[in-house]
Amino acid sequence: MIFTETKLKGAFILDIERREDLRGFFARVFCRHEFERHGLKPVIAQANIAFNQHVGTLRGMHFQFPPAAETKLVRATRGSILDIIVDLRPESPTYLQHTAVELSEENCRALYVPERFAHGYQVLQDETETSYQVGEFYTPECEGGLS
Repeated sequence: MIFTETKLKGAFILDIERREDLRGFFARVFCRHEFERHGLKPVIAQANIAFNQHVGTLRGMHFQFPPAAETKLVRATRGSILDIIVDLRPESPTYLQHTAVELSEENCRALYVPERFAHGYQVLQDETETSYQVGEFYTPECEGGLS
């Protein structure tokens, strides 16, 4: 995997390294050791998918407050999204700054979202599906959002 840190410290774009042959390709999309080497939290408490019927659908901006702050590893497994994250860490030099990354079935990219970041996306194609690996269990009483 290729880890590229965004302008927001701790948030990474993950690109795959394809091993191709006549059948297609194979690529690693998660490795605890590689995540640890980059200082990331390699815990997966839940795995979720979201299906979006129509282009233009908005999801987010969601987050969970401590003690249930969560990391997310987000990937578009079908279609494409413009994924946006916002740094909500008051002590961070990039507090309230955002970054946006296109995730699609073609580019196979993922976005690692650190704890205490808001996350959301806009769907760029009909019938888009996203996959989330989340580092904390869903805790409704800790949920927050941005308008």
